[in-house]
Amino acid sequence: MSGTGSVEELGAHAARARAMALLRIRSRATALAILPAAAAVVLLVAVAQGHIGPGVWSTVSWAVAACAVVILLLAAAVAVAVARARPAVSPTVPLTEAAAPDLYRLVRDLADRLDVPAPSAIALTPDCDSWLEDRTHPANRPGAEDPGGGSGRGRRTPAAPVLVIGSPFLWWMRVAELRAVLAPVVAGTGPSANPDIAAARRFVRGLDAAVADAAVPGQGRIRRIPAAFVGWIAKLLLRGCRGHAAEMERCVAAAASGRAQEVDYGLRIAAQEQVGLAYAGWDRLLTRVALPAWRMGRWPSRLDAGVVSALTELSRRDRLAEGFTSRLGERPACDLIEEPGAADEAASLLAARLFHGGPAEAGPGWSPVDWQQYPEEVVDRKWRTEAARLHRVLDAMGVASSVTVGARSAAPGGAPVPTLARVIDHLASPGADSEALAAGIGAAVARDEEKAAPGPRAEGSPPDAGAGTDPLDLWGPVPLPLFPLQPPRTGTELLADHVVAMVCCAAVDTAGAAPGLDWLDGPALLVDGGRRSDLGAPVLSLVEEGDAEPLRSWLTAVGVRTDKPVRLG
Repeated sequence: MSGTGSVEELGAHAARARAMALLRIRSRATALAILPAAAAVVLLVAVAQGHIGPGVWSTVSWAVAACAVVILLLAAAVAVAVARARPAVSPTVPLTEAAAPDLYRLVRDLADRLDVPAPSAIALTPDCDSWLEDRTHPANRPGAEDPGGGSGRGRRTPAAPVLVIGSPFLWWMRVAELRAVLAPVVAGTGPSANPDIAAARRFVRGLDAAVADAAVPGQGRIRRIPAAFVGWIAKLLLRGCRGHAAEMERCVAAAASGRAQEVDYGLRIAAQEQVGLAYAGWDRLLTRVALPAWRMGRWPSRLDAGVVSALTELSRRDRLAEGFTSRLGERPACDLIEEPGAADEAASLLAARLFHGGPAEAGPGWSPVDWQQYPEEVVDRKWRTEAARLHRVLDAMGVASSVTVGARSAAPGGAPVPTLARVIDHLASPGADSEALAAGIGAAVARDEEKAAPGPRAEGSPPDAGAGTDPLDLWGPVPLPLFPLQPPRTGTELLADHVVAMVCCAAVDTAGAAPGLDWLDGPALLVDGGRRSDLGAPVLSLVEEGDAEPLRSWLTAVGVRTDKPVRLG
């Protein structure tokens, strides 16, 4: 027996043993529920055959029988609730075989080499990860009706799990690298086909879904009390299952890894380096590039293509990443999709919804933006919107226009002139209340974000409403974003961002600078064709310490006129 075979067989055997332990917990719970009924039957039969007198024992027998009926009804209600509960399903973009025949062919060939069942379908997720997901529950099938009635009453179909692939992998990885990375994932369909493991997983997922259903807010009193009881029972069972379930999944992973070692093992080591690099580039792209656009009501429609640009830039800057760009001459994995642009757009919209909470469709306040349009339609608009907000707060605080020589005291209508000097002089003046200004900006940002926030999803919509079109339908009324990228910004951070925006607007209007896009750092100020990344420190000195000299020196070096009015958004 080879070492690989030993690891695989030992892992599979251990996984089946843990699955049997989980099924024994289910059997014990069932036995506990029918134990009073068995006792009642014994007592009633004994009374009927005369082994027990008709006096007190007869009363006890009927009392036990009544108790058994109640317990059986409660157990049946819990069992039905667990069976009806919809397990959580990851929001993904479905990828049909017609849309990606080459990708399906690659996965099937990989499954044949591993001698495991092929996944039933493929889906994309806007994240740097890949996994198998069981979607055989009736409520998870497109067009399925309520599991409590109609077509949903049928048993779960014995289908293989769905293969979920991180969309950044398809654009950054080469075809051979993707196959090597997917090998241990696809190998997991083998243990998934084992009936004991599949039954144990359904049992645990059902309990988890029942607990989640019991915690859904907004239920009436009539539904809340039974749901709380079901949730309490499910939690008790989950506590007993937790250790066995975790160990079972570890053994399944070990078995799948052992089976996949003979397929592209050498290439997989190099491909794992690309996984880490893709994760770093994806995280940087979302937090530095996509998030500013989302906050402006625009969503980049080619995020996955942007990953390639971001990682190429990282490879150019980071000596540790040297040599990675030479891979770009090989065939990218996105070529396995018939229309990679459409898939990228769908994944980009889903990423905006998951990480920011944007609407499901494009609209007047939520429109896509191409990378070529990003500097003008996102960066410049962001700066001018924040500069306008900064001056509105200054107006509300009664801050006068700058007294710098050459500046007009007020516009023709009497309003203060929006100059950079006004901002600098206020923050640098003795006794300036920067905290009040920061609080005002924070309140203004909160009001603007509340106006732009999408309405809550309907809680009473049926499970099949829009199934197959909206990947978040199966999450019900869970508020968005599901996975926020960053914690709320502090008042000081917001004030610094707004001062930076005002400086950039003044540089564009008076010094010939231009808005730009840095793939790793997001919005950038371009001066004489080069990116200026040294603005943060002078602005922080002004905001936090009231020291304007570092910023004035920077402005003088760039040639910015602080006394000139700035065009606001």
